[in-house]
Amino acid sequence: MPTWTALTTLKDKQAAEALGEALEGLEPEPTGVGVFEMEDGSGLWEVGGYFVDEPDDIALRLLAAAHGAKAFAVSEVPDQDWVAHVRRELHPVAAGRFFLHGSHDADKVPEGAIPLLIEAAMAFGTGHHGTTKGCLEAVDKLFTAGVRPRAVADIGCGTAVLAIAAAKVLGHLVIASDIDEVAVDVARSNAAANGVGALVHCVEAAGFDHPDLRANAPYDLVFANILKGPLVELAPDMAAHTAPGGHVILSGLLNQQAEDVIAAYAPHGLSVLDRSEIGDWTTLTLRHEG
Repeated sequence: MPTWTALTTLKDKQAAEALGEALEGLEPEPTGVGVFEMEDGSGLWEVGGYFVDEPDDIALRLLAAAHGAKAFAVSEVPDQDWVAHVRRELHPVAAGRFFLHGSHDADKVPEGAIPLLIEAAMAFGTGHHGTTKGCLEAVDKLFTAGVRPRAVADIGCGTAVLAIAAAKVLGHLVIASDIDEVAVDVARSNAAANGVGALVHCVEAAGFDHPDLRANAPYDLVFANILKGPLVELAPDMAAHTAPGGHVILSGLLNQQAEDVIAAYAPHGLSVLDRSEIGDWTTLTLRHEG
């Protein structure tokens, strides 16, 4: 059976969140509502609703007008197993010593590579995005240089591919956190599927706002593959929770956004050690000068 999406954009985060909340009360009721900052550098926020029954176009128009948004674009989505479709389309990715693959490509792991089994799922970070690959290549450089962090955290972990990679190399506990409950569940499943379920501790949290994250600080290595806005807001907390001499790997940044993030972290003693670009996306490795 088909489903429907209804999408619009606003310039203001608070207005977008208010519209998302109002959308939840629509009849027919959406099965899900999402509010996201767009990754194209436009500064816009996208509000989306997902419906199993065709949404009321008039009600959507009234909602959009009341919240100063563009009219919702409504689309019918064909009945298709999207996870299966994406799984077929995903190809293995080599990133330094790491080899990301789905179960359908388990026989393609090169000799000597560290396999990371990540299936297509309802969470970000399959490794096929330039930001995730960039983070894996960045941490591979650190490991090759002899860096062996004691305390490691993956903030905004998505599928937890970065936490899993670190746990496989280091052989000790890594904490992975995400603000999304579904992502945390997916992260736990992925850690178990990769044989490091006991080494990757997954918690639901925004930033470092969890007692387990605070208890294990300061960190020698922190991953944060999220978006520019949250990364900028996180700068003071990142410095406070990173040990002197520790490293921070940041991504989720368009190339043109990198300088703003560097400028946000510099006053807190975090300076650029390495910088790489994959397509439109930048990954930064920072060192806490302490």
